[in-house]
Amino acid sequence: MTSTTGSNGRLGNQIIRNLAVSLIAEKYNLNVNYYNKELINKLGIDLFSGTNTYKNIQYLNDDNYFSLYNCGTLDYNLNPNHSYFQTKDISNFLYNYLHTDKIKSNIIEKNPFCQRYNANNDLFIHIRLTDVSHFNPGINYYLNVIKSISFDNLYISTDEKTHNIVKKLITIYPNANLIDYDEIKTIQFASTCKNIILSHGSFSALIGYLSFYSNIYYPEYESKKIWYGDMFSIENWNKMKIN
Repeated sequence: MTSTTGSNGRLGNQIIRNLAVSLIAEKYNLNVNYYNKELINKLGIDLFSGTNTYKNIQYLNDDNYFSLYNCGTLDYNLNPNHSYFQTKDISNFLYNYLHTDKIKSNIIEKNPFCQRYNANNDLFIHIRLTDVSHFNPGINYYLNVIKSISFDNLYISTDEKTHNIVKKLITIYPNANLIDYDEIKTIQFASTCKNIILSHGSFSALIGYLSFYSNIYYPEYESKKIWYGDMFSIENWNKMKIN
């Protein structure tokens, strides 16, 4: 038997769950089967899998994450597939890991747009819609933040190009570039832009986590009224009002 990570949630959720498990696996040499491991590796995030396997299983969740990480020894496999690891403490822990010199260098090296780091004054906007469009902060949020930023080129990425918010932004900013990369390249390109306006959710948060030289803006939210955890309370990020 091995520790495994499943397919719960979309790619952003999977990356965060896998990374959270990987840090424990590396500390205790646990054998882990990671969902979407090869895809995630394209970002320069190398997920650890060791040799230790056990007969017993322990569920890993938000509440016991740090107690297991710091317990000293593990003699059981982990089942992390009922949790998302998006508390403020875990999010900051993962963020800080990604910003360590070795990991940061590997992520930058794997980025096909790496020449853009610290070499542009562009603005990237991620607009999360589709099944959670009712949580979107609204057009005024994006317009107000855009007005507060001096930029050269504007890029927009969204999972619903025909939504009214996207249409209005393109009408107001007709020179905006609506990019159509896959999920990995979207994260990689976005993370090289000097200014980034995030939406809600794990995919947006992950863009911010991998943006090493960017000014990050995100909408205010109440963690108990949103579908994800407190993933955006990162030092030096800019929380913006949505009214």
